[in-house]
Amino acid sequence: MTDTIFALSSGAPPAAIAVVRVSGPAAGAALQALAGHLPPERRAVAATLRDAAGAVLDRALVLWLPAPNTATGEDTAELHLHGGRAVVAAVSSALEALPGLRSAEPGEFTRRAFANGRIDLAEAEGLADLLSAETELQRRSALVMAGGAFSRQVEEWRERLLGLSAAVEAVLDFADEDDVATLPVDFLQRIDGLRSDLAAWLARPRAEALREGFRVVIAGPPNAGKSTLFNTLVQSEAAIATPIAGTTRDVLTRPVGYAGIPFLFADTAGLHDATDDVVEAIGIERALEALDRADLVLWLGPEGEGPAGAWEVSAQCDRPQGAAKVHPRHRVSAVSGEGIEALIDDLVEMARAALPKPGEAALNQRQHDLLRDAAQALQAAEDEADPLLVAEALRLARVSFDALLGRTTTEDMLDALFGRFCIGK
Repeated sequence: MTDTIFALSSGAPPAAIAVVRVSGPAAGAALQALAGHLPPERRAVAATLRDAAGAVLDRALVLWLPAPNTATGEDTAELHLHGGRAVVAAVSSALEALPGLRSAEPGEFTRRAFANGRIDLAEAEGLADLLSAETELQRRSALVMAGGAFSRQVEEWRERLLGLSAAVEAVLDFADEDDVATLPVDFLQRIDGLRSDLAAWLARPRAEALREGFRVVIAGPPNAGKSTLFNTLVQSEAAIATPIAGTTRDVLTRPVGYAGIPFLFADTAGLHDATDDVVEAIGIERALEALDRADLVLWLGPEGEGPAGAWEVSAQCDRPQGAAKVHPRHRVSAVSGEGIEALIDDLVEMARAALPKPGEAALNQRQHDLLRDAAQALQAAEDEADPLLVAEALRLARVSFDALLGRTTTEDMLDALFGRFCIGK
């Protein structure tokens, strides 16, 4: 990270304002080259930007933000330009012509912030989720993680763990001293309390469900009204709906948000016992796989024949010739709209209970696995009698905590994470 990077950090032009960010050791020199002088620290100053030949590029606001108190921890300059494509292109070309400057890669600004200790790995993951958030629930959960709430919790756990480790090390190092020859009387109680705290976090709804949406699969036999209901719920003609049996051959998914809750609805092929159509058979197989992955199934088939936990839905309730269910959870008509609003309200309440609460931090798969490893190590420490083995179990738990915050990690994992970011972030 000895070179200096730059990128457009605001939305794609044309726009009223375009913000170009420069970060690295040559940021000050780059700002001076374009603006003709280095403005006072942390003050927005109007300046005329010129290229190396002296041609005017734009009249802009510029900021000089010296390290280390910047977003990346490096010297940083910001150019607030008029947001036309030609202006941004001209300024970018002028920056690229300067020695030591290059265009930033996706997520490189945030990666430098992580490398320079401005944020930890859990905060970086929260920021990535915040950038991709599409619903209010996703935004609020990601904001908590990006703001460091989980990181502070891990630090608190780590401090408690260090206290436990110190007690064990005292026994190992000073076993001949009477006052430290045995572990404190509340030692096991303290381990159990820490493990219980981790278990409470492990029991929370996961971030993947929040990111992907509450998965609702619509299932039933052919011609049960699945595709018509699917189109109504996703508010578009996404699926082909016809009276011809077997029209839907594959699992069709669409994301949609209701009341700030992310949903992923899935339309499936009609389920029946036998078919000579190879393509339809593959569709049925995929439909069954979708049922296994569903958070909730809306069953439009014969009452009582759906998977366990499915909601019985009597579709096409406006058609008297349809087979009515005796005890459906909902009676709906995608054509007339009858019952649709009540169904959506019920889905929102179900999803709200299953997804992380608004403003509550949610663990992703990596975080969940590491926290589970820490809990298992604490359980091992609780079960051991040999102080050496207890110390090793506590060390393994501490390694997991360090990995949660990125103090021990791999380049491949960092590449995958920061590759999720856009250029300029």
